[in-house]
Amino acid sequence: MAKKQYFLIVDTESTNDDQVFDFGAVVVDRKGEIVNQCAIIIRENIGKELFQDPTGKSFWSKDYAQQKKNNYMEMLDKGNRMMASVNAVNRWLEKVNAKYNPTLTAYNIGFDSTKCHNTGIDLTIFANRFCLWHTAANMFATKKQYKQFALENLYFGEKTQKGNMTIKTNAEIMAHYITGRHNEEPHTALEDAIYFELPILIAVLKNRNWKDYTGNAYNWRDYQVKDHYSAK
Repeated sequence: MAKKQYFLIVDTESTNDDQVFDFGAVVVDRKGEIVNQCAIIIRENIGKELFQDPTGKSFWSKDYAQQKKNNYMEMLDKGNRMMASVNAVNRWLEKVNAKYNPTLTAYNIGFDSTKCHNTGIDLTIFANRFCLWHTAANMFATKKQYKQFALENLYFGEKTQKGNMTIKTNAEIMAHYITGRHNEEPHTALEDAIYFELPILIAVLKNRNWKDYTGNAYNWRDYQVKDHYSAK
């Protein structure tokens, strides 16, 4: 009998100095059943400001960061988050690795791995890993159906000064494509992992050859609107 395979989805929300404030993770089997999870506010970073766009021109404004921080304090009061140290998170990860030997993934694993490294959260203990974003983009976003979906929903980035415009492939939009339901990401770690990244992982794993899609890193140049659409 084949040994059961597990996956660890990690998501983080960061501070303004590039460390983890909110750490969320779920352990799931190939069918997407959650067998373990954690949602932690990092004790060492509780007093820090959440990430803000220094230009003040994007969604990630100072006001949004403060509103989000207030929301986290309410989550702590209600028991929807625990506050714990970096060492406690690492002990949890060690237990997960010993019990499930999961394959690590995240939607933009480079981002989350860097924030965890900066904070002292050790993800290097996991022998196998892949980027869920890169894999999903390679598997789905190159298809005609996805291009039509993006066109119908106007899922394109803003035009740059050099005239580039990119087809969006972020977790919120990819989850919409896969599930048929459009929900706004709350940008809180556990909720993003469960309600957005998990459905994407399940869809990826339904492809018997899913590992074939993990090798190529995301390149924004491959998703330029001008290269995928033409006038009739």
